[in-house]
Amino acid sequence: MSSSRLYYTDAYLTEFDAVVQDALEVGGRPAVTLDVSAFYPTSGGQPFDTGTLGDARVLDVVDLDDDRVAHVLDRALPSGVPVHGAIDWNRRFDHMQQHTGQHVLSAACDRICHARTESFHLGADTSTIDLAIAITADQAAAAEAEANRIVWEDRPVGVRFASADEARQLPLRKESLREGTLRLVDVEGFDLSACGGTHVARSGGIGVIAVCGTERFKGGTRIEFVCGGRALTRFRQQRDVLAAVTRQLSVVPAELAAAIERLQSENKAQRTLARSLQSQLVGYEARTLTDAAESSGGRRLVVRRMEGFDAQGLKALAMAIVATPGCVACLLNAETPPLLIVARSSDVALDSAVVLRDLIDRFGGKGGGRPELAQGGGLTGEPDVILGAARELIGRPTCGTQRAD
Repeated sequence: MSSSRLYYTDAYLTEFDAVVQDALEVGGRPAVTLDVSAFYPTSGGQPFDTGTLGDARVLDVVDLDDDRVAHVLDRALPSGVPVHGAIDWNRRFDHMQQHTGQHVLSAACDRICHARTESFHLGADTSTIDLAIAITADQAAAAEAEANRIVWEDRPVGVRFASADEARQLPLRKESLREGTLRLVDVEGFDLSACGGTHVARSGGIGVIAVCGTERFKGGTRIEFVCGGRALTRFRQQRDVLAAVTRQLSVVPAELAAAIERLQSENKAQRTLARSLQSQLVGYEARTLTDAAESSGGRRLVVRRMEGFDAQGLKALAMAIVATPGCVACLLNAETPPLLIVARSSDVALDSAVVLRDLIDRFGGKGGGRPELAQGGGLTGEPDVILGAARELIGRPTCGTQRAD
């Protein structure tokens, strides 16, 4: 293992002095290698450290093919100069909590569920481990409880080094395929794993391990979890949401599920009633609008913005209007963005889809249909302007002409 990587032996080291060995570019950005460094490069599912080298900000840390570590910077530094490095401790400690928590949770899944961890990813908000087999929610809860028992016992988390041959004689949770000297992370009496990441010195530093959820993934199970500070952040978010919702519904938290179920039932009943009333209203509105239709180009035009009509009701109204011979309907509802329906009677030589396409070309949105009926949504502009353009189009005898059915 390279002695130049200071985090291998001291993950709590936040500042160090080094000398720039080489100035180079990584992905078109300035970068440097150092004689020693405490910056962790992205590896093993754990993201890189950030911080500063002198006045330069460290934007990324990358493992190079020759085992050197490149520090990607916001400005160039010349080779040969001494620099003082400082790690972003909040980011580092967060990663230490999540990564050590993963070791403990993976070991718990192995012991409780006989489920081997295939991969680990430390994300910006949550982390995941992918297990080789499917497990139940109860099994995941049991593994979570076992993992937290280890956390609260505050066991030492040690680091030691061994050759590949020596490691093969040790009870590693997962066999390592690496050769040479291996770095082993040892959660006393519970987990021994080959790992190059940064970890807390005692399991109590993890704080807590909270499973956020599980899902089937590639024939196994993906477990999403948070540890330590992230668990506190997640608790605060859920606490605030829960408080706001229970306050709005005037219930205590234990009654929330029943209150939501009751609201869903009431909402379903209201939608059913609204559709029934809207269906009854369609016939009346169609007669009223047809009687008041304006004449243009030998057609009776109904061009209106309709309040209180959803997509289903608006379509039904348009079809009721064009059931009368000689009619063209262009209806816009009051939603944002609005829905537009263009329809024509069977004896009118008009292609509704062509009219809609012309309006979409002018006002945006999308949609389509048939000569007798077309609908679109997402049109932007004042409703009166959209309807004015539609009135002009469908009022032209030659606009969107189509042989009558």
